Amino acid sequence: MATDLSQQQEILQLPSDQDSSGRDLGDDEIVNLVAAIESGTLTSTKGTFVKQLEERFAEQLGANRVYACSSGTAALHTALSAIDPEPGDEVVTTSITDMGALTPILYQSAIPVFADVDPKTYNLTAESIESVLSPRTRAIMVTHLFGNPARMGEIMELARSKNIPVIEDCAQAFGAKVDGVPVGTLGDIGCFSLQQGKHITTGEGGLVSTNNEDYARRMFLFINKAWGYGDSNPDHYFLALNYRMNELAGAVAVAQLEKLGEFVQRRKEIAAKLNQGLEGIDGLETPHVDAEMEATYWKYCLRIDSSAFEGGMDELAKQLRERNIFCAPRYIQKPAFECQVIRDQRTFGNSRFPFNLARPEAVDYSRDKFPGTYDALASVLVLPLNERYTSAHVQYVVDSIREVAIKLQKEKS
Repeated sequence: MATDLSQQQEILQLPSDQDSSGRDLGDDEIVNLVAAIESGTLTSTKGTFVKQLEERFAEQLGANRVYACSSGTAALHTALSAIDPEPGDEVVTTSITDMGALTPILYQSAIPVFADVDPKTYNLTAESIESVLSPRTRAIMVTHLFGNPARMGEIMELARSKNIPVIEDCAQAFGAKVDGVPVGTLGDIGCFSLQQGKHITTGEGGLVSTNNEDYARRMFLFINKAWGYGDSNPDHYFLALNYRMNELAGAVAVAQLEKLGEFVQRRKEIAAKLNQGLEGIDGLETPHVDAEMEATYWKYCLRIDSSAFEGGMDELAKQLRERNIFCAPRYIQKPAFECQVIRDQRTFGNSRFPFNLARPEAVDYSRDKFPGTYDALASVLVLPLNERYTSAHVQYVVDSIREVAIKLQKEKS
């Protein structure tokens, strides 16, 4: 069924974080890039911009140590290297996440053990984590999905009682807080991404944060091939990679970081206007954010009751896309454990390593173990959002969703 677009005076082009329409990259970044290039020093081991980034982000976040690296995936890998699991150890993680948060677990010879999520927040809970813990659990990785913080108070209470370190995946959650405390400082290690579509960007890049000096030392080394820069008698102390950020990315990141507070505030204001404008539509729920949380809206997610609309969520999304609102039903389409690399244990040659070391229960992905995950993916409609939305853009999104939703409801038989 095609949408009648004649009622719309104009089909707007929304700003996109994939190009300049939705990214604030300009003179500040160019000035820094010119300075980096004119210095002739593009490696962070000798340059100044990456060090500035690390110091300024640590101060802004309230963390003792921050290190920059080449991607958000590299940040998560660096965090896991600091915890240093034994082959076959388990890392509890979420079933709704990017593969970049899972492959580091496998590269560190550990087993990703998936916990279910709250279908309204899309995040892990203390209860879902506790249900999959075992004597082999070496770490917990908590993702603050879409910029909505997980319930870290309960999770940290559980983790501390079991003496299990917690890694926060804050790739989508710059500026988010729990009871006024920034994510990335609530667990033992925080990980951030500077990928193209994140709150601030260098195209690709990552940051790790910690208040634990032992973890900090290990992470610094891991980013640098385990070479002891600054040591009296340096060596390559253990197996590690080159995950350094270069000075060009650092130069852009320093300029972007100055704008982060403004970007975060703008996203919160846009989301508040969307919440207000979309309230009260039957079959549609605006994002659920707990009272003690401050979400920062990497994307804007609606929870859709498909039975309320003719054609369900797919038809709703189709008609919104016809209006240039490029929404994504079901986000990642399927739980992470259904991806081929996990499902078929396609890792190192035909070895299946480290899955060949796993307990059977750790790799049991039976559907009935993940009711929240399947509920969440079946009902989430992910809408684009960035800080360059104007009031006209917000109103256009609200009007379009209302018109399409009401139209499909009226045609419901």
